[in-house]
Amino acid sequence: MPGTVLLLAASPVGKGRLVDAASVLPVLAAVAPAVLSGTDTANVVELADPLEPQAVLTRLRAAAAAPGPLTVYVTGQLQLDRRQRLPHLALARTTASTARYTAFPWHWFREELRLRPAGATTLLLDLHADAETWELLRGTPLDSGRGNAVHGRIAPPPSRRTVAQPAYMKAVATILRSGFRPPVEQLHQQALSRIAPESAGTDLVLSTPGPAAGDPHAAITAAVQSGRHAEADALAARHERIAVTAHGPASEEALHWAEVRADLAMFAGDAARSCRIWLMIATARLNAGQAPDAPAVEAAADRAHHQWGQVRDTAPARELGAALAALRGRVPGRREGALDHVQRQLRQLQTQG
Repeated sequence: MPGTVLLLAASPVGKGRLVDAASVLPVLAAVAPAVLSGTDTANVVELADPLEPQAVLTRLRAAAAAPGPLTVYVTGQLQLDRRQRLPHLALARTTASTARYTAFPWHWFREELRLRPAGATTLLLDLHADAETWELLRGTPLDSGRGNAVHGRIAPPPSRRTVAQPAYMKAVATILRSGFRPPVEQLHQQALSRIAPESAGTDLVLSTPGPAAGDPHAAITAAVQSGRHAEADALAARHERIAVTAHGPASEEALHWAEVRADLAMFAGDAARSCRIWLMIATARLNAGQAPDAPAVEAAADRAHHQWGQVRDTAPARELGAALAALRGRVPGRREGALDHVQRQLRQLQTQG
């Protein structure tokens, strides 16, 4: 099965630039697609200094939908949005005050890659952080999603009036230009050894292998791919019960397995059940004190909304729509008019038999 490669290099234009991210693209582009991917053949998508977060999201979503292995190479700089203080990948127009609107939220990587088969996604990252983000990441790891292999480094801000070079990613590209791609953990270690003299032990090293054999996510993926949807749900439900017993019903561990079951219902074509679970997850997060604009809360509400739109039977659509309208009153989300959309659709449902 052919692989897919996404090459993304981004940094602001002007004085806010910390790293010359796009300088790595000619070196990566000189590597054969199959070597970049580690597969016999591969499709490569390149994004050089993109302007709009939605443009990046569109390309990432398309790459995530590809059925074969996916390798994402990201070079750039991280900044916090001032409202939620969440890491964003700065794009060409990003400034310190506009990051929430002009940069790419890092949690979108996690959200877009979450439905891919366990172990089918690799991220190689060479990131520089501004001072605020660096302080945050020293105590809070960068979350790139469960089930993905993640390797690379995050470098501290360069000295003032200096634009850093993406040394780690250039080392990766140079190794790959030999025409051979070693196992990704080995590739990562070789690249680190090449930049060791200049990084001087200051970088945050990222090294998360993909799921090991026996990981329940891999077993669930295999069941779904074989059409054994009930078996997949039963396995996820068992892990959810274990997590509830060990950590409590509102714990991240328990809610993670609830999210898996919501996705499994979607895969099985049961939009009503998927919507119902997402509504429960959003409500549980709110009741646990999470903010209405927290990424996990917004994501749960958005997915409940999407799945509700797939419900064809009038009675459950009305029931779930009323619950969704109540939720949208608390969690409007990033897209304008979400509550109005639900209310409009509900009025149409009331006229149906």
